[in-house]
Amino acid sequence: MLDEIVENGYNIIKILLSSGVYIMNIRPSAAIRQNYNEIAALCRKTAEPVSLTKNGEGDLVVMDIESFERRRKELHLASELLRIREARLNGAKYYTVEDTVAGMREAIKSSREGKRG
Repeated sequence: MLDEIVENGYNIIKILLSSGVYIMNIRPSAAIRQNYNEIAALCRKTAEPVSLTKNGEGDLVVMDIESFERRRKELHLASELLRIREARLNGAKYYTVEDTVAGMREAIKSSREGKRG
């Protein structure tokens, strides 16, 4: 739930949420040409994307590669979890951790008994 938006200069907007503070770093598109190293350092330091505007409108978002890879992996995991949840809701068979451990123990036991016999 959005509680408050606080503008802190032309380039940072803090969005105060009941779950915490989300900070958006906003820069004009000319900043990437004029201050590439500063923008890159900001991305690395905050691990957050920087939004670039063109004529006052949102145009591009840039972020450091480590943050990009982390977010890409998080999205992939979220997508997989959603796929699994939907499959379960549609009746797909699934196993609990306890079921899996019991099955592994049974397989190990059977394997050991097979070697003895």
